[in-house]
Amino acid sequence: MRVNEKIRVDKVRLIGPEGDQFGVVETQEALKRAVEYGLDLVEVSPQAVPPVCRIMNFSKFKYDQEKKEKAARKRQRVIHVKEIRLKPKIGEHDYQTKLHHVQRFLKRGDRIKVTLVFRGREMAHQELGRAILDRFAKDISDIGEIEKGPLSEGRSLVMIVGAK
Repeated sequence: MRVNEKIRVDKVRLIGPEGDQFGVVETQEALKRAVEYGLDLVEVSPQAVPPVCRIMNFSKFKYDQEKKEKAARKRQRVIHVKEIRLKPKIGEHDYQTKLHHVQRFLKRGDRIKVTLVFRGREMAHQELGRAILDRFAKDISDIGEIEKGPLSEGRSLVMIVGAK
């Protein structure tokens, strides 16, 4: 934003500090009015013809903008996508360990990409993999919901789970 003497056009459309319209005036006249109010002349719409300028306290305006941006960043929530890899021949203890990891991630609010990888001749028995993913979905149904069902991607089945 251009302020005060950095405004290099001949005429501007002037808006007062309370929002009252002064119309199209010379830039020097607009600067004199801003000095009379003890405020700054700020170019708010440089693309307009003639450019629109407002009489305001520029430092207070910048401070308010920074506060709004900081509040917006504070409210922003970053969602991480965690990946859990399984195999069709997973043991019961390994399955329970993976299940506890997924439950912890879901309680934190993360998304989980559950990938079941087939190797070699395991591709011939994809129904075993689907059974494991169905059991997985049933076990986490109290805290998570399936966003994308088990989809086949090459040598793997992929399921996306999100927190409830």
